[in-house]
Amino acid sequence: MPMTMIDVDGCPIHVEVEGPEHAPVLMLSNSLATTLHMWDDQVKPFSEHFRLVRYDRRGHGQSGVPSGPCSIERLGRDALAIMDALKLETVNWCGLSIGGMVGMWLGTNAPQRLDKLILSNTACYMAARDVWDERIKTARERGMAPLVEATLERWFTKEFREREPGTMARMRAMVLSTPPQGYASCCEAIRDMDQRETIARIPALTLIIAGRHDPATTVESAEFIRSRIAGASMTVLEAAHISNVERPDDYARTVLGFLQPT
Repeated sequence: MPMTMIDVDGCPIHVEVEGPEHAPVLMLSNSLATTLHMWDDQVKPFSEHFRLVRYDRRGHGQSGVPSGPCSIERLGRDALAIMDALKLETVNWCGLSIGGMVGMWLGTNAPQRLDKLILSNTACYMAARDVWDERIKTARERGMAPLVEATLERWFTKEFREREPGTMARMRAMVLSTPPQGYASCCEAIRDMDQRETIARIPALTLIIAGRHDPATTVESAEFIRSRIAGASMTVLEAAHISNVERPDDYARTVLGFLQPT
């Protein structure tokens, strides 16, 4: 599996590429407090049809942890730098949660680099600034341990958490291994984001995926995005926030059905 480190303005970004060399490219962007392994269940079905590009966001996984604030624009420019380093003129983009927020920024600010756009379990604006302030404070002062259980409760339905202890252990470890500074900086990026007006400029053919039981980025927030982007379609899965892990087969089928319509 080709793995590489790409330097982006002094921050090393960990990237993995797999799948047929000359196939269309599908770039995946994961949620806050996860690594590129969040997508492990989708690698096989996706890489049968696409050249798959996954990466650890700055401050996460094996990527660097810069000090100082972060923004959705900064994360969008990281994605463009990865595309440039891999000599990818265009990609299909599938981003979940903050990965979807970055996808909206790309769709607005670098539309010529996107083919199709999938915005999953995401929002263009998060109103509760105090919630983010509290998470930032907790991470910086006490680390990730006090945040992990509430995070998993938002991410997965109670039924799934009880049924899949192995998956819960894997996701818990992912959250706990996230550098607190990287988590806090990306929380600031989410807190300060407002793309409610700008997303109306997105020209890419867009699919929005929502989780019916998602308390973090609700079906209503997905519906707002759908209403703002011309021609966008929407699918609701029986899942909470990390829908690709809770409903891996449904998720893969939904994405491939959009990217490869019969």
